Amino acid sequence: MAGCALALFLVATACRGAEPEPYTSASCSAPMDSWFTAEVWAKVGAGECIKCHNPNGDASDTDFVLRDPGLGQGERDARLRQNRDAFRRMALRTVEGEPLLLQKVVGQLDHGGKEVLKLDSAGYRILAEFVRRVKLPATASGNAPSPSPGPPFFEGVAMLDNRRLLRRATLSLAGRLPTTTELERVAGGDPRQVAEALEPVLREEAFYDRLREGFNDIFLTLGVGEGVLSYEHFEKTRHWNQHYDLSHIKDEKERRQAGYKLAREYREALHGEPMKLIEYIVRNDRPFSEIITADYIMVSPYSARGYGVFDELKEQFHDSDDPFEYLPVKLKALVGRNKSQNQESATGFYPHAGLLSTFQYLTRYPTTETNRNRLRARMYFQHFLGVDVLELAARVSDAAAVSAKYEIPTMQASECVVCHKSLDPVAGLFQDYWRFDANFSLYGRRKEGWFDDMFAAGFEGEALPAEERWRALQWLGERTVKDPRFAVAMVEHGYYLLTGRRPLLVPKDLDDPLYEAKHRAYLEQRRQLEAIAARFAQNEFDFRGVIKDLVVSDFYRADGLAAAGASDERLAELEDVGVARLLSPEQLERKVAAVFGKPWGKLQEQTAMLYGGIDSREVTERATDPSGAMGAIQRTLSNDVACRNVALDFSREPDRRLLFPRIEPDVLPGQSAESDTLIRETIVHLHLQLLGRYDRVDSPEVERTYRLLADIVREASQRRHEDQEAWSCRQGLERPVPDPHYTVRAWRAVVTYLLRQPEFLYE
Repeated sequence: MAGCALALFLVATACRGAEPEPYTSASCSAPMDSWFTAEVWAKVGAGECIKCHNPNGDASDTDFVLRDPGLGQGERDARLRQNRDAFRRMALRTVEGEPLLLQKVVGQLDHGGKEVLKLDSAGYRILAEFVRRVKLPATASGNAPSPSPGPPFFEGVAMLDNRRLLRRATLSLAGRLPTTTELERVAGGDPRQVAEALEPVLREEAFYDRLREGFNDIFLTLGVGEGVLSYEHFEKTRHWNQHYDLSHIKDEKERRQAGYKLAREYREALHGEPMKLIEYIVRNDRPFSEIITADYIMVSPYSARGYGVFDELKEQFHDSDDPFEYLPVKLKALVGRNKSQNQESATGFYPHAGLLSTFQYLTRYPTTETNRNRLRARMYFQHFLGVDVLELAARVSDAAAVSAKYEIPTMQASECVVCHKSLDPVAGLFQDYWRFDANFSLYGRRKEGWFDDMFAAGFEGEALPAEERWRALQWLGERTVKDPRFAVAMVEHGYYLLTGRRPLLVPKDLDDPLYEAKHRAYLEQRRQLEAIAARFAQNEFDFRGVIKDLVVSDFYRADGLAAAGASDERLAELEDVGVARLLSPEQLERKVAAVFGKPWGKLQEQTAMLYGGIDSREVTERATDPSGAMGAIQRTLSNDVACRNVALDFSREPDRRLLFPRIEPDVLPGQSAESDTLIRETIVHLHLQLLGRYDRVDSPEVERTYRLLADIVREASQRRHEDQEAWSCRQGLERPVPDPHYTVRAWRAVVTYLLRQPEFLYE
């Protein structure tokens, strides 16, 4: 593929008849609408201009205001036409004979955004070509026939069949293999059958565990500190565990251990509340929008004691001594030790706003006198609208110069305003949750009043009414769920839960030779995610529907190219297609349990961290590329799990075996045609059970595994060996399993080999 700059140069000359047409997507034969959308809007407008030139941006008072196209097709088309017309007006205006559009983007004519594009950049050449087309007669620029569309995006991509897709989904979402009944249910081949089969899976307890785990990877609330409940408002109840009567435990050491356990479980119960809120919403088929609008929190018998509401709730708990049984509850407005810190409330209740107002979320993303709630605002945009405000504008190259020039740079300097005009109003909505003294109370108004050198509290150009201040976060939540970006952000969270990857970002380097391929991949993925988001919003924010839609989407079902020899461009297009991620420690333990009936049990704590896990505090991103330590853990796991399970499986009755239901240790390779067939059929079963592959008996993969088994048995026959498995591998057997021919140990080697395959270690 030619570079974008060269391609655009050739396009300009081709339209004058000097060169043959090399660049279909930007050709002068394309209608103006489609060319504007694919080139001007996608590559310049959406990435640069709209940052400031939007109805709420720093350039909202200019004649050049653009609109986000949104999700609905009708709305998208209308807004794209509005944007095209805005660009056209700028292209037709001239100053001293030069197009105003081209002068502004290079920083001339006192452009508030300074230099947006360099004169020799591909983006500038796109705008120059747009200006040229606008000035051409209509017959030359806009009424030519459309170019023929390219091949379908997923042409040549192999898709998982329903059986393998269902296995991938049930392992990911419920930590188990699909049942025979479930596999029969999807035998028709229609991917929608998989979505239907997943409905009961998405109501299993294991799914809710996975849901909490996945969303904690996003919100990280399990990593909060100890100050969730402040001295200011919970002085008498926050340390209830220190006064809990354990006198019935006579042994002093046991009593001390019980106290440690009580404190640990109390802490875990508090930290688990935000993710239990998400579980409660999904479990009870409530709109997922309650993640940011719920007027309640979840409390357990232990955390209820910390809040001081246990006595009024204890009859509602099934087991008032269970630290991890949760109920929804509305807290009363906070009452401080100092009356000035009493919480204002028109209803008498704490103004709960889903996760936003939970003490855990506020603690996880704290504020300071200099940060001024901007971290909270940034995380709000990232978590609930899918917007990284740090990407809205380039970093200021000379901060000292900007500070010297402007009295309040965040409100006056255009390079600052582009972010702060959106960020600071949301920060102001958190103003009543302020660290105002050494007692670290999450609630409390700043003594000096809110900062007047910040944009006033509000959301996307709408100011917070004074009478709504006491419930500012509820006010924010109500507006958030009406924003189309909310639905898309929640779908993106579902995509991350399933794939371990964030969705693609729009590529920025227009001169990248692979830009067109990457941009096409971005557009296709965005199209599918936004279609799912639209259904999500229409279906009253049913999150189970999101998961089912994602599972049967082409991006999740993809299983590689059907044929080799793809070009670099095609490989770049498909880089984010399918699922090929290293299983997390938790997922790997669940997979071992699904295949062998019990987990390995050693991917915990520090070992889990070595294997790419997180602690939600210092380590907040899961490792995606294997390290040397992770490779060593994989080898240890494969050896240990095979050792524990192969002889054990042979010690059971055939109808209870998971690995070897149709073969015994006295069946030897090369013994007879029947024995070889039985061995190969057993290998086919192992490939399916461990790797999810439906291999034929005569496939090369089965032959390779057969040769491993046969070579080990043959080599063992040529030397002396014990007539039974190693001592450590025959612990817990249901009956003795003699191994005179070394076949049990050979099968153990086969299982070890399979456990080291990417199909087992990766998803």
